Amino acid sequence: MPAVIEVQDLTKTYAGGFQALRNVSLSINRGEIFALLGPNGAGKTTLINIVCGIVNLTSGKVFVDGHDIINEFRLARAKIGLVPQELPAESFETVWNTCRFSRGLFGKGADPEHIENVLKSLSLWDKKDTIGMALSGGMKRRVLIAKALAHEPEILFLDEPTAGVDVELRLDMWGVVKSLREQGVTVILTTHYIEEAEQLADRVGVINNGEIILVEEKNKLMREMGKKQLMLHLYDELDDVPLQLSNYDLELSPDKRELTYTYDTKGEHTGITDLINDLRRSGIRFNDLQTSQSSLEDIFVDLVKKT
Repeated sequence: MPAVIEVQDLTKTYAGGFQALRNVSLSINRGEIFALLGPNGAGKTTLINIVCGIVNLTSGKVFVDGHDIINEFRLARAKIGLVPQELPAESFETVWNTCRFSRGLFGKGADPEHIENVLKSLSLWDKKDTIGMALSGGMKRRVLIAKALAHEPEILFLDEPTAGVDVELRLDMWGVVKSLREQGVTVILTTHYIEEAEQLADRVGVINNGEIILVEEKNKLMREMGKKQLMLHLYDELDDVPLQLSNYDLELSPDKRELTYTYDTKGEHTGITDLINDLRRSGIRFNDLQTSQSSLEDIFVDLVKKT
């Protein structure tokens, strides 16, 4: 799949000497939803702002649909819609005019039908004549998306798009993001809600301390780095794990009433059948068992801890 964004050896050092990004290289495919994850201060917003032309890079190259963001700034920026993390100052303009003006800023001719379709897709049509300052926080965030889509960008950056909104609105916005992908829009998403990335992303990138530490297909990442666990609820307390079970990755709970077995999701054999047989031979009885698998959040936390 062809890359629509190419970041090559990107570094950003601020005047005070703080290095926000270090030799970042990244390719984002056309038409995908790419989730960029990282803790606060990892460099996510700096990276987005550089690609969008808001912050100057120190060194490296960035291409948007083949256009250099420095030498061909206007062509590159016209491809991009940006929904920033911060809500704007109170606006005295109506929702309709906000979107119309945004379209004009990119040199696009008037297209009331397009703006109407955008507002309807975001459940904003009944608010089209409402001024910004009269909207709720969730509605203001929807307006930011509508404004970013007004000039029909091929690439949409969403920086914490559902921060501070309620669960119902978050689910609605997930639907909007999925529909944009179906229309061929490339979506780059940063989020603190890891479940958001788990639900939406085709690929995941993890950034920490200004460096990209991993880029992988979401499903492959969860399959290869996820852990599966079997929890066995015991009939009787167990003081220690018997020596004959030392070959298994077993952990005894503090109350001594539960054994947790962690096994390899990639292995041909889980070892569960052997474990249960060995438990019986050891005289250890259990009255219930259940399994669990790592979420994307578990994997993310483990990756960040190692860097």
